[in-house]
Amino acid sequence: MKTLVTDPIAEAGLDCLREAGHTVETAYDVEGDALLEAVADANALVVRSGTDVTEAVFEAAPDLEIVGRAGIGVDNIDIDAATDHGVIVANAPQGNVRAAAEHSVAMAFATARSIPQAHQRLRAGEWAKDEFLGTELTGKTLGIVGFGRVGQEVGKRLSNLGMDLVTYDPYISEERADQFGAELVESLEACLSRADFITVHTPLTDETENMIGEAELAELEGGYVVNCARGGIVDESALAEAVEDGVLEGAVVDVFAEEPVDLDNPLLDVEDVIVTPHLGASTEAAQENVATSITDQILAAFAGEPVVNALNAPSVDESVFRRIRPYLDLAETAGTIAVQLFDGRVSEVEVVYAGEIADEEVDLVTASALQGVFEPLVGSVNPVNAPTIAENRGVDVTESKTRQSEDFRSLVTVRVTDGDDAIAVSGTEFAGGEARIVRIDGYRVDAVPSGHMLVARNEDVPGVIGFIGTVLGESRAQQ
Repeated sequence: MKTLVTDPIAEAGLDCLREAGHTVETAYDVEGDALLEAVADANALVVRSGTDVTEAVFEAAPDLEIVGRAGIGVDNIDIDAATDHGVIVANAPQGNVRAAAEHSVAMAFATARSIPQAHQRLRAGEWAKDEFLGTELTGKTLGIVGFGRVGQEVGKRLSNLGMDLVTYDPYISEERADQFGAELVESLEACLSRADFITVHTPLTDETENMIGEAELAELEGGYVVNCARGGIVDESALAEAVEDGVLEGAVVDVFAEEPVDLDNPLLDVEDVIVTPHLGASTEAAQENVATSITDQILAAFAGEPVVNALNAPSVDESVFRRIRPYLDLAETAGTIAVQLFDGRVSEVEVVYAGEIADEEVDLVTASALQGVFEPLVGSVNPVNAPTIAENRGVDVTESKTRQSEDFRSLVTVRVTDGDDAIAVSGTEFAGGEARIVRIDGYRVDAVPSGHMLVARNEDVPGVIGFIGTVLGESRAQQ
C-alpha cells in the first residue's frame, strides 16, 4: 500500500504506517498537475489544511481508498466528490482539542492585557506602563459561538476563572449547554449582545462563512473577538474596521480566509488586532496525537475495520463492530443474490433486522447490503458511496427492525422490489461465527456465502438436480 503525505505531520504517524508495511511518500507544497501526478497511484492520502483535495484529485487517483485529515477542519476536502468515488474521508477531531482550546485562552489573555503590544514597545526601548491598562476576565461574560469539543474546553477553562458563559449553537441541546454551566441563547445576535468576549469555534461552511460581519460586531460594542477556529467565519475587513474605529477594544486572530495570509490583509495593519500564523494545533503533543490518530484510521480502513472518525461512511465503536462484523459480508452477499435474481427495475431496497441484531447499530450493515445490490449494476461500489448511488438512482432505502425471529437468533433480510414484484434473501450467523444464506425468495436453503454461487429455479420433479450436476461436471465448473 502506498500512502502519500502532502502536508507535514509528526514522524510518529509516519512510523506507524511504515511499521505496517506501507510505502510512505512525502510531497509537500505540491498543487495542480504535480499533485495529480503524485496521487495517481496512492491508496491513501494524508493532508492538513495546506492541500486542496478537489474532485480532480479523486479522478486522478483510481486506487485511492481513504483521505486522512490530520486535524479537525475538512473544508479543503470535497467530501461529496470523495463519496461519489467511494473514498473515505476521516479526520482527527480530538487530537488537537486541548491545544486549540489552550491557544484560544492564551489569545484571550493576550488581547485583554495587550501583551504583544507591550512587549514590542519595551523591546523598542519604551517603558510605556501607563499606556496599557488592561481588563480582567473574571466577572466578564464569554460568548461561545459553536459549542463543540473545542468550545466546551474553552468554556470549562474560562468559567473556572470566573467568567459567565453564554453560547450560540443551533445543533446542541439546552441540557448539553447546562452540563458546562453555559446558557444557550436563540440567536447569534443575542450571544454577541450579552458578551464581553466572544470566541469562535464553528467549522467553515456555506452557513458560517462571514457569519460575523459589521452588523454583528456592532452588537459586541466595547468587547473583544477571539477567532482560532477557521478563517472566513469573521469578515476580516469588518473586524479590522471595528477595532480601528473603536467599536471593539481588540481582537485576536489565528486563522485567515487565505493562508498563508496576504500581507495586504487589513488585520495586519491594526495595532490592537493580535495575529498568529494558525498555531492553534501547534504543540508537540497535538501533532503526535493527530498524526497517530489519522494513521491508525488508515490502517483500520485497509484491515476492513471501523474508521472511527469517518465523515462520509457509517462508523461504529470497535465493540459494536465485532458483533456486527459477520453480517457485513452476509448482507452484501444477500443483496448481490437478490438483485441478480430479480428481473425488474429496482425501485426500493429494504433491509430487515430480526432478533438480537435488531438491538445493534446497523448502518454499516445496511450500507454493505446496498453495496451488494448495486455492485452488479454499476460496479465500483463500496459502503461509502452505496447510499449516494441509491439516492442518485432514485432507489428508496428502508430499514426495519423487530425483536421477533422465529427460527434464528438473528436474521438479516435484503429485499429488492420494483413496487410490484420482489425478491428477498435472508442470512444468519451460526455458532462459531459461520455465516449462512438460509432463505431465498421464500425457500429455505443452507448455503455458505463464498466464491461464485449458482442459484437455479426448477420444477420439483425427479432428475433435475442430477441433470444440473452432470452439466456442471461436464463443464468442469468450480466454485
